[in-house]
Amino acid sequence: MAYCLLPTAGEVSLDLIVKKTPGNIYNPTTGTYDNVYLRSYHGGLTRPDDLFVAPTITIVPGDTVRLNLSNRLSADDPSCTDNVDVNTPHCFNSTNLHSHGLWISPSGNSDNVLIKVDPEVDFSYEWNIPLDHPAGTFWYHPHLHGSTALQVASGMGGALIIKGDRLPEPQKNGDIDTLLRDSDGEPYSERLAVFQQIQYACRTSAGDIRVKDGKWVCNTQDVGTIENYDQFGPSSWAASGRYTTINGHVMPTFQAKVGEIERWRMVHAGVHETIKPSFRKASNSAAADTMSASGFAAASSKEKSNFIDAMCSGVQATQLSLAMDGLTRNRLVEQTQSTLQPGYREDLLMVFPETGVYCIIDEPATDGTVSGGIETRKILGFVRVTAGTVGSGDIADVVDYVKGSLITSAENFMSPNMRETIVANLQKDLGLENFVDHKSIQDAEVTGYQSLAFNISNGTATRFEVGELSYNGEPINLHPYAPDRVDRDLVLGGVDEWSLKSFSNKGIDNQGGHPYHIHVNPFQIIRILDALGNDVSGHDADNTSQYAGLKGTWKDTIFVDGHHTIITRTRYQRYIGEFVLHCHILDHEDKGMMQNVRISVPNSAGQPTSAHGMSH
Repeated sequence: MAYCLLPTAGEVSLDLIVKKTPGNIYNPTTGTYDNVYLRSYHGGLTRPDDLFVAPTITIVPGDTVRLNLSNRLSADDPSCTDNVDVNTPHCFNSTNLHSHGLWISPSGNSDNVLIKVDPEVDFSYEWNIPLDHPAGTFWYHPHLHGSTALQVASGMGGALIIKGDRLPEPQKNGDIDTLLRDSDGEPYSERLAVFQQIQYACRTSAGDIRVKDGKWVCNTQDVGTIENYDQFGPSSWAASGRYTTINGHVMPTFQAKVGEIERWRMVHAGVHETIKPSFRKASNSAAADTMSASGFAAASSKEKSNFIDAMCSGVQATQLSLAMDGLTRNRLVEQTQSTLQPGYREDLLMVFPETGVYCIIDEPATDGTVSGGIETRKILGFVRVTAGTVGSGDIADVVDYVKGSLITSAENFMSPNMRETIVANLQKDLGLENFVDHKSIQDAEVTGYQSLAFNISNGTATRFEVGELSYNGEPINLHPYAPDRVDRDLVLGGVDEWSLKSFSNKGIDNQGGHPYHIHVNPFQIIRILDALGNDVSGHDADNTSQYAGLKGTWKDTIFVDGHHTIITRTRYQRYIGEFVLHCHILDHEDKGMMQNVRISVPNSAGQPTSAHGMSH
């Protein structure tokens, strides 16, 4: 039986207009809407109710995406002067665009973050998506050094979904989309959750952030803006009192049905703060009507502080992790909560076994956090689950229920010569080996080694630096970003093993850590070693590390702290040109925690042809 899941690849055209937009954002603390005036995207896909999240772009492998970026911000930009230091945030009204996670060229008018689109300038990007590009969850956002954090924190970020219909073959893996179908061949329902941290502030006549009882506040006549980097920092999100939005809304409510398997595509499009989403059944069904943003706002101060414990302390729903950073995992991983660092994506299979309200909770993070401290539980939103075609008593085990559905799908829709293998893998350990997007990198493939150290030094002035690791694991060759310096000259066709670690003050462990992101080519997690040399990336049942189950997984962003050494491998395939790696705490990137990387065609000796132009 043949099914056509997707349209034929072609040309996709989209207009994105950047301008300042008046609007309002709900504040559950006050139960009112705060007025804001923020930079945002407008265009054909923008909806008036979703002003501060970019439109979702959905494409297929083989598409050519023509994205027309029009900068309509004011040319009167006092932050943009000729003599500004490159690592001092600047040029807040200039912009560009990055397709985060896409495997496309970094040059010309493709995914080139080294260009600058000034106010009153139009620029047309052309993203040529190869026919063999993985299907998955990616995203896009501005990436101009000096203004990236300020613009992303205004809501300038959106999901970029690639859908695939390639069936697995004996010598070639297929797209997981072809398996995620019900018995009628219809794709599982999908939920998109773009998490953002829109860190607006209102200011006094003296220009100071308006604060009351230790939290940022806005009076009725105030308008919240993001115009200064004093709004960012390790504890700034907690001090702001702002709420993480999902798809541009504070504490939204999703509707679901019992027994319906859903694919949740989650994108951390925020600048700061670790997010640990879980789905907890409301413990007080009689109070289900209060399970909403307005219900939370109507509660008393004491009730607010007890709201989560009183209302959202039920059983955590089972999550089955399907993909990381848009790339399918080699097996479904059972868990009760996700860990999303800035830049991360994670796809889940979810099925709610009972009617009622589930709270989407940001669970407490006690270590491995962007802020470096303990983060408390917070409400992200709600899922209201109503009766479906499956009775709630029929789902005794969610994992078996999903496994049974996937096996049925494999038996019905996979090629005859692949069905037995795919079913056997699912039965064994929920294996998805025939849907993994990249082949595992073997020891014999490695042709070279790279190391990376993130560091914050606090001397006469704080410096955000990137360097290398010495033979004994200490940070060396540390430098802030320089736009005219190529820090790494790599060879097309090479395969490097990377060692990654974070520091503070050139050697003191930095508990906060930094999410490492490299453009163009993804990497595979080989092992993650704790301070005692134990690999914490395995699937052991008692492994509680945020890195549990990541061994062998492909990603483009990974959280690097001072207590672990991350070992990855990557292939430099197809594309040459200059691009960047950086910390995805974007104000760190704007202040210098970034490097230029160049991939070149090798010469007859296997060295980069551009090596004579290297600068260190």
